[in-house]
Amino acid sequence: MIATTVRVRVKPEFVDSFIKATVKNHEASTKEPGNMRFDILRSKDDPALFLLYEAYQSDAQAAAHKKTPHYAEWRDTVADWMAEPRQGTPYVSIRP
Repeated sequence: MIATTVRVRVKPEFVDSFIKATVKNHEASTKEPGNMRFDILRSKDDPALFLLYEAYQSDAQAAAHKKTPHYAEWRDTVADWMAEPRQGTPYVSIRP
């Protein structure tokens, strides 16, 4: 399993719009072949700080996610809403 965390800090005035766009991306992403998980997390202490947790069965399926129309739409839609560049970190699952 390949997992990626993506840390996103959103400009406060775009938080609600970011959530809406990210939920739309989540709904399509969870239907992709090989998708095992796609969580949207929001900081308890900072309502403009989010962590996306994405898990795919393989590197190829994780890479294919980045080529989907729904990902491109999300990426382009939220780009100007970010207070700083998003930070993605890939991981290899030890367990499960």
